[in-house]
Amino acid sequence: MKRYKISLLLFALTACLLLATCSTDNQGTTNTTATTTVTPPATQVLKVVTRPQSVLDLMKQRGEQDQAKPTLTIISPGKDATINGATVEVKLNLAGDLKGYMPHKDPASGKGNHIHVILDNQPYEAYYELGQPFELRNVVAGKHTLRVFPSRPWHESYKNDGAFQMVTFTVKGGGDAAKPTTTNTGQTMANNNTSPAPAREGKDMPASKAGDVDPAKPLLTYSRPKGEYKGPDADPIMIDFWLSNAKLKADGGEYQVRYVVDDDDPRMIDKWEPIWLSGWTSGKHTVRLELLDKDAKPVENGGYNTTSREISVVK
Repeated sequence: MKRYKISLLLFALTACLLLATCSTDNQGTTNTTATTTVTPPATQVLKVVTRPQSVLDLMKQRGEQDQAKPTLTIISPGKDATINGATVEVKLNLAGDLKGYMPHKDPASGKGNHIHVILDNQPYEAYYELGQPFELRNVVAGKHTLRVFPSRPWHESYKNDGAFQMVTFTVKGGGDAAKPTTTNTGQTMANNNTSPAPAREGKDMPASKAGDVDPAKPLLTYSRPKGEYKGPDADPIMIDFWLSNAKLKADGGEYQVRYVVDDDDPRMIDKWEPIWLSGWTSGKHTVRLELLDKDAKPVENGGYNTTSREISVVK
């Protein structure tokens, strides 16, 4: 009987020790889990929204300017011109029903009406003062394409007939292929080196390649988004482009513009007008625009109808 009581006592002590050990282990596991919890990164869900109120307010201040029909003529370089040397002078003539529209940068805001100038298929450079010279410097030898069209302070293009102009020219005795092509104010127009250097807005751009562009074929000219977006400009962000020799489905044609942001699912634009996307997360993003035919196949024209740009969003 005594042995039986001792056995029960030992069994009870062993059970208590096991329970205490399990309790301690569970507590340790619980504490470890609590200290290693990591907040998952924000998920980017983009949606099309209406034109932001800041732009609507600016449009009210501009009077009739947004109903203007500005037209451009490229005076220099001439069509199929041959330029001897690495410097190409750009001269434009602005005309049409302007309704007060005139390129000019406001010194206070750093914004204003301007002309988008695109060399080959590189990001545009804004040309604000048409009375001042605009030069392309260190242009490498070979065939090049210049495209221009008028824009608003928030970089939305005018889409009337005659607004878009394009010329192809050839440079002989061009510049140093290891250095970028710049404007006379030092802004980068194209990086000629196969090892890209930082562009104007701090982005690495690919080497400049001038394809054979047929001015009679459908052509998509990428405009926005571009560069870095901060503060109130970081959401929403506008997608805008110029379309030549083609009509989108909602405008009575058969073409579509496909856009892809990062690795998201492709989406379609059926009407030629800017769209505004909201929901961007901070960081770098890639935006690709493609012109598609009635069979949803990319339309080829010098390689320009499929264009990608890298942008940066800071919130």
